[in-house]
Amino acid sequence: MTETNPIIIRLNPADNVAVALKVLSPRPPININQVICRDEIPHGHKVAVQKIEARAPIRKYGQIIGFAAKNLEPGDHVHTHNVEILDFDRDYAIGEDTQPTVFVEKEKQATFEGFLRENGRVGTRNYIGVLSTVSCSVSVARFIADAFTPDLMAEFPNVDGVVSLGHGSGCGMGSNGEGLPLLQRALAGYARHPNFAGIVLVGLGCEVNYVDCLIENMGLKKSPSLRVIEIQNSNGTKKTVEAGVEAVKKILPQANKFTRCTLPASHIILGLECGGSDAFSGISANPALGAAADLLVSHGGTVILSETPEIYGAEHLLTRRAVSVEVGEKLARLIRWWEKYTTSLGGKINNNPSPGNKAGGLTTILEKSLGAASKGGTTNLVDVYGYSEPVSAKGFVFMDTPGYDVVSITGMIAGGANVICFTTGRGTVCGFKPVPAMKLASNTEMYRKLSGDMDINCGRIVDGDVSVQEMGEAIFGMILETASGQKTKSEELGLGDNEFVPWQIGPVM
Repeated sequence: MTETNPIIIRLNPADNVAVALKVLSPRPPININQVICRDEIPHGHKVAVQKIEARAPIRKYGQIIGFAAKNLEPGDHVHTHNVEILDFDRDYAIGEDTQPTVFVEKEKQATFEGFLRENGRVGTRNYIGVLSTVSCSVSVARFIADAFTPDLMAEFPNVDGVVSLGHGSGCGMGSNGEGLPLLQRALAGYARHPNFAGIVLVGLGCEVNYVDCLIENMGLKKSPSLRVIEIQNSNGTKKTVEAGVEAVKKILPQANKFTRCTLPASHIILGLECGGSDAFSGISANPALGAAADLLVSHGGTVILSETPEIYGAEHLLTRRAVSVEVGEKLARLIRWWEKYTTSLGGKINNNPSPGNKAGGLTTILEKSLGAASKGGTTNLVDVYGYSEPVSAKGFVFMDTPGYDVVSITGMIAGGANVICFTTGRGTVCGFKPVPAMKLASNTEMYRKLSGDMDINCGRIVDGDVSVQEMGEAIFGMILETASGQKTKSEELGLGDNEFVPWQIGPVM
């Protein structure tokens, strides 16, 4: 954006469309080539800047985002009414773009104030969790957590709170299918999460995902900091709540002994998410988060990109950065699995953008994916993980999750993410206890409208106030502050008790 007060932005010299930075009227020329809009074009939507023949590729970011459904003239509004998805080859070129990662010298690495656990893992918050094994125990778990009022918790100033996390599954599912392992991995990941100083598991007693089954399958161990209760063996709701409250009271004194200490940023595992995206997400918030991700990797940390259906059409940009053929092929296999999975359910993976995405100017999943993938920055892809699998690698990794925000973030937290950065163009108000989630606005208008929910305004990039790199540095600084205890807007609002949503897959019986 070198022009003074530009009204469009062309992101790559190879692009045949540009993005409207304001509503474009059908009369004045919009660029130096004297392109005139044929109709009014909404803010954030695309305009053709050259003639595009029917079935020819439409390019944005220098990449194919779709194909012209008919002949398009310069000045045409390019959107869902005249764009289609056609099959085309993408060169995976595994490993072709890998390059050595430049790490910050150890003595110069950034630090934060975190909670060091006995097993060496590091938390950014210090909660006690009450986890339901099945939907039948959700209310009891909530009653237990609700008993710990602010007055009672004032006696334990180092504990951030007691949070109950319920879900809508755990029974009516096959014991041998994919659904149960996914649920159990998610629950076990939360039970082991370093942001929890202690856990109480609450079951009913007859569910498929009964407590002993979860503990045995996931290698969990009952202990003073991991206690279990089953309603059918505890004489009903009232007695179970009383027992659960006593269990939490026994954990609280030990949890309160944990205090923050200075630790290297290499202990931060950052989950990258985008939701309610608009056309500016891939121009401002996502690339800025990518710049912050690169900084964290250079300081020895880990970043997790997820949402497999939302890298569809951009996966070749990630396989080219894979450190090995094995890693690249892992990602390629996930794409093929999702193609088959969505088809088997009568859907199409290439029809992903939501109504809100489309209203914000995103036309196809290819366009959405190219913007979403930029959250991952530019460093090498070092590993690929299944949903909720423990993330052990350092650097940039990918996790297989659905595109649904809360399901994706649940998987990353179960995998070990201890900070979340959530970019949004339309706005989002969810939280994700026990992990802090920073909200990154893609445009200034939305940031102002939802200032009580947004943590940082990446729309300043589009406004011309800061560069992508400068915003990335600001995000990295806020990540360190958030990991050290600074509350995010969603935490200040008390959000995050209802967003534990494990991926449900398979028949409900």
